[in-house]
Amino acid sequence: MKPLEKATNQAQIEHCASLVMEIVPTIMRTLRTEMRSHRSPDLSVPQFRALNYVSRNAGASLSDVAEHVGLTLPSMSKLIDTLVGRRLLTREVASDDRRRLTLALTASGHDTLHNTRQATLARLAQDLAILSPEECAAVSDAMHILSRAFTPDSPESSQRP
Repeated sequence: MKPLEKATNQAQIEHCASLVMEIVPTIMRTLRTEMRSHRSPDLSVPQFRALNYVSRNAGASLSDVAEHVGLTLPSMSKLIDTLVGRRLLTREVASDDRRRLTLALTASGHDTLHNTRQATLARLAQDLAILSPEECAAVSDAMHILSRAFTPDSPESSQRP
């Protein structure tokens, strides 16, 4: 690659990064607002975030969830106790390490998250309805591309400088 091409490519990459930094927080704010507004009223935001994390990370540990939610281990332990008591989560001994506990959603926990996600999905679809079919396809393509760029296990991520 010639120096001018390399500089142009770097400028395009930096412009792309700037656009992502600009729009992603706005999208995330909308997602958070919608998901919080449709969560069960007796479910706190940290509890909801814990359920969501366990849903996406099968076999998560208490430490994993605490790190994600931003709580200390004792606080997270209390929160998990509450969710287990409400039968939204189960806590089991890991098959590979008896000292480690793993968390999983119960059917009720899954239903709670599913209902919240469906309501949020409906709202996002409503917001995206202003797009033409071509624009919607372009957004879908961009999401697949971003997923490749930001998914740690993708082949492209191992080729990063």
